[in-house]
Amino acid sequence: MATEVGPTSVKAPASGGAPIHHAPKGVGEDNRIATQGRWAAWLLAPTIVALSVVIVYPIITAIVMSFQKDAGVDASGFFVEGGPAGFSNYVNWIFQQCPAPGGGTVDCPPGTLGAQFWSATGTTFFFTIVTVTLETVLGFWMAVIMARAFRGRSLVRAAVLVPWAIPTAVTAKLWLFIFAFEGIGNKLFNTSVLWTGSEWPARWAVIIADVWKTTPFMALLILAGLQMIPAEVYEAAKVDGASAWQRFRMITLPLVKPALMVAILFRTLDALRMFDLPYILTGGANNTTTLSILVINQIRQGFNAAAALSTITFIIIFLVAFIFVRFLGANVVEQQTGAGKGKK
Repeated sequence: MATEVGPTSVKAPASGGAPIHHAPKGVGEDNRIATQGRWAAWLLAPTIVALSVVIVYPIITAIVMSFQKDAGVDASGFFVEGGPAGFSNYVNWIFQQCPAPGGGTVDCPPGTLGAQFWSATGTTFFFTIVTVTLETVLGFWMAVIMARAFRGRSLVRAAVLVPWAIPTAVTAKLWLFIFAFEGIGNKLFNTSVLWTGSEWPARWAVIIADVWKTTPFMALLILAGLQMIPAEVYEAAKVDGASAWQRFRMITLPLVKPALMVAILFRTLDALRMFDLPYILTGGANNTTTLSILVINQIRQGFNAAAALSTITFIIIFLVAFIFVRFLGANVVEQQTGAGKGKK
């Protein structure tokens, strides 16, 4: 026989003796959640401390340095110490207008900081748009092939990983030999192109090398999304008479979209930070200087101006990531809200 007493229940044992009091289930559940929360905090603490040391502290230091002047020599030949600079470092990088001798402003010459910044920004976004587009198309095609069942599929998947597994510096040296004037590229196609000696061949040399190396990364991420699509969906579409193009457009693309967007996001952020591949291939010459290369070159001139440029680069990458994440998050929220309304 059991009787309810407040929030607890009292059960009289069959053999007599004192009644047994049971704590309500909510109390035990709250204690378990609190214990898990404390354990999670202790387990995450080392990672948070490590990230603070290697990420947060350098970012804060770079921001502080960006508001300081670089020490140097003025026009009279006297040494000038650094000091507070305000936003002058940022203004010098962003704006291309320089003061004119007779008053007003004129376009800065190519060698000034503003002209270098906008040229490097245009080059960086050009490489990002072209390489990510090509890698997405080729990676999707490779993922569709690898998702099929055929003999030797595991070997093909392992072979596809080889370009991505090679270090970027080694890849750059490999393609530097291929694009040499007496290299394999010109010998194979019977041409005499200076791949790293003029602007557009140098740009396409960087694009080809980057696409060769990073397309497997896109293919693997997209392949993971393709393998999550049930085979029964395709079988039902075939029974309904859907063509291959209709199945691809109505089934494959919508269901693989989350994995595809994540792959594009990762690759875009990586391409915006491109440094080693163009630096080794061309040294940043022939209009192949990216923002990361410009930061490294500026460090040799002054740390504080380079800190301002690195902060601007960080803000650009952060804004691109925010746009991607915001776009994906909005879609997920809408889908979940719609599903919840449907259930109700």
